[in-house]
Amino acid sequence: MTFGQLLLYRDILQARSISRGAAARGISQSAASQQLQELERQLGVELLDRSTRPFTVTPAGRLYGEFCRDVLRRKEEFEAALALLKTEVEGTVRVASIYSVGLSEMSQLQQEFLRRHGKARLEVEYLRPDKVYEAVLADSADLGLVSYPVCTKDIVAIPWREEVMVVAAAQQHPLARLAQAAARDLEGVEFVAFDEELPIRREIDRFLRERGVEVRITMHFDNIQMIKEAVALGTVVSILPARLLAQDQRIRAIPLEGGLVRPLGIIHRRRKKFHRAALAFMQLLQEQPLPAPA
Repeated sequence: MTFGQLLLYRDILQARSISRGAAARGISQSAASQQLQELERQLGVELLDRSTRPFTVTPAGRLYGEFCRDVLRRKEEFEAALALLKTEVEGTVRVASIYSVGLSEMSQLQQEFLRRHGKARLEVEYLRPDKVYEAVLADSADLGLVSYPVCTKDIVAIPWREEVMVVAAAQQHPLARLAQAAARDLEGVEFVAFDEELPIRREIDRFLRERGVEVRITMHFDNIQMIKEAVALGTVVSILPARLLAQDQRIRAIPLEGGLVRPLGIIHRRRKKFHRAALAFMQLLQEQPLPAPA
């Protein structure tokens, strides 16, 4: 039994797919299936019931999954403790981030991190908010970057920064003429919203509801880029973080009365043992000022 086999099985369970778990390990699906079959032969039990789609994890499979996570966690804690004994910052920091943190901003953070710590590496994966929490809990990410961070019995949430929310309207939209928008200015307008299960949707709904305002939701998406594209067409408006509109000349960011903000946070697994590189990157994140909107 090797660490590679433990990692493969953990990734298969997390992805709920043999093919996606294999891709995460950089091997083919057939190679992953062969390793899984050999593992089941060695253990003398069936780990996954492949007669269903997606597969069902057997009781033995759940027990082995817990074993994999425990062993990999102990290995990670050992490596973190060993790294703290070294004088140089080295190692790989794995970050899971929501898409709206921004590729350009993360690229700048990566450049600064590597400038300070040339022997360290940063790996960033962009995911939906719920998948960021899953990656942190499964130890496939050291840190997560999310909006509206939530502490749980297994997750620590550290406030990072707050982003001002504004009304986003195409330059030709009637609301674009306003110097400042009140919630009542949105009464009855065609509105593009976030998907209902996202925290940002619930907060925007609450903000409008408390002010007695009803908008006409004509479409909804799960990411800011798609909402921006819809707004740029000129018939709908939305409420978005001002920072993410700064470079888009098609869209007017109209200040919104009421002080609506989107909090961002850094999350990690409770009792997580960090190596020097992860601690250094967390420090870098907390040093960064909020980029000013144009």
